[in-house]
Order: sequence, then C-alpha cells, then structure tokens
Amino acid sequence: MAAADLRAELDSLLLQLLWDLEELESKRVALNARVEEGWLSLSKARYAMGAKSVGPLQYASRMEPQVCVCTSEAQNGLQKFRVVRAGAQSPEEVGPREAALRRRKGLTRIPEPEVFSASPNPLNWFGILVPHSLRQAQASFQEETLKLQMVLEMKPQMEATDSFFLGLLVAHL
Repeated sequence: MAAADLRAELDSLLLQLLWDLEELESKRVALNARVEEGWLSLSKARYAMGAKSVGPLQYASRMEPQVCVCTSEAQNGLQKFRVVRAGAQSPEEVGPREAALRRRKGLTRIPEPEVFSASPNPLNWFGILVPHSLRQAQASFQEETLKLQMVLEMKPQMEATDSFFLGLLVAHL
C-alpha cells in the first residue's frame, strides 16, 4: 500500500511540475512579446520624431527609475520579489522630519533648498507633445517589469518542487 501511495504522490508532484513549467513558458512568451512590442513602439517614435530626437542626448543627467524590483528572503528560504513604483514612499519618508515638538510661532526657519528631482514623467525629456508610440513603449516596458516579477517568483517554487520530487524518488528507490 505504501508503494501505491508513493507512486500517487510522485505522479501528482510530476504533474504539478509540468503544469508550472507550462505556465512559466507561457509567461515567458508573453514577456518576450511585450519586450518586442516596446522596442517596436520605440522604433516608431524614433521614426516619427526623427532619429536624433529620441536618443541618449535627450536623457536627463540624473535619471531615477520609475519602477524597481526589490528582493527579500521569505521565511521558507525562497526569494520574494516585489515591484515598487517611484511614487511610493518608503516607511522612512513618512512622518515628521524632526523629533521635537512643533512651535506655533517663534523661530523662523530658513527653507531647505530643494534637491534636484527628475521630472515625474521621463517622456517630458523628449518634449511636451510626444508621439503616442513613445507612450506605448513606456507602458510596455513598465508592464514588462510586472510580468518579470511573476516569472522570477515561479522559478524558486519550481526548483523546490523539483528537489522534493527528486528527494522522494531517490529515497524510495
């Protein structure tokens, strides 16, 4: 009876692994299609605006990403990926800047000089009226980051299932 249970468990693990592999492949295909779409839109924008209007000379000298992928270690040892947008505040930025009590009137403060901040939308580097294809390219590359997060989260889960499957197989041979 134990051998039948072992075979059933191995079969279910193998099926789960194959389903995950199929889902991973479909997400990779969608990711590649989105990347190709982004580059095609960027090419269309270069054609519409002129090759010299969309290029490295128009980039800001200080660039900051609008979307970042952050990694963290989960409790089970797997890596967890999280997409963070530039507009989101980190916990350190929330709250008062000083630990002291606020005074109603009294000391006049010298305003702090503003640090240079890049324009909220990098498309403004290329002018006010940019072609729609440039906006499509930006949206395509931002959505690609979200799909990349899903692909990156699937790989460690599949590796854990694979190692568990191989461990069961080797232990009962």
